[in-house]
Amino acid sequence: MTSEATFEGADLSDPDAVLAGTDWASLEHAYGPAEDTPKMLLNLLDDDQQVRSHALDHLHYAVHHQNTLYSATVPSALYVAAILADPRTATPVDKRPHDFPGPLKMELLGWLGSIAHEADDETEAISRRHGFAPEDYPPILHVRQIRPALFGAVSACIYDQDLNVREAAIAACVPLLDDPQLRHHRADLAPLVREVLGASMLWQYRERAIDALNAWGEDSTGLEGQQETFAVCDPQVEASPWSAESTWKPGDTSDLPF
Repeated sequence: MTSEATFEGADLSDPDAVLAGTDWASLEHAYGPAEDTPKMLLNLLDDDQQVRSHALDHLHYAVHHQNTLYSATVPSALYVAAILADPRTATPVDKRPHDFPGPLKMELLGWLGSIAHEADDETEAISRRHGFAPEDYPPILHVRQIRPALFGAVSACIYDQDLNVREAAIAACVPLLDDPQLRHHRADLAPLVREVLGASMLWQYRERAIDALNAWGEDSTGLEGQQETFAVCDPQVEASPWSAESTWKPGDTSDLPF
């Protein structure tokens, strides 16, 4: 069984091995032991759209609730990355108002990007300013360990035939490239960040392109970010918890991580 400290050099060639090699009962998500997570991960590839959508909710509301990293987040991310190449990820999932367009694969890439963001340089700097040392929190260390493996799977999607998937893949690569082993890929990805994300119909991606290019010392001249002063923030971070498929129940605050 996979222990908490053996994620570095993870093999994503066999998704089933990721599930079988993890002691899920010893891991936790937002609502306690993660024994229910393996079934939910398998359900991501179910034939029934409602089942797939419910499994996706589990990723957002339990495994990565309110952008928090848990011990169950890391092996879940490895499994999600391992199934990106599966043709069944091209199937649709339920959408809510303000959700980004795209199939299941787009949603999974966005979820991986959110996880990577919680371990990137910007988040680390913010944490340290507030007196929190990321190295004292194992899930952050473990996400950092698997960034090269995640990048290998995510970057394979940057030329996907579906524009929504391409955008999500490029956006998910950005925080992964804070890894010292991966920073040399920034020069290669920068043109795609500019030409694809920078020209996106979604202002959230355009903003991300500007921020990434500026952080990397690349030219962001001519790119336009958010023009609507009172527009809502990126709605993809977390969809409405009032969804019928959501694992979160109104009034349930017993295990919330805050």
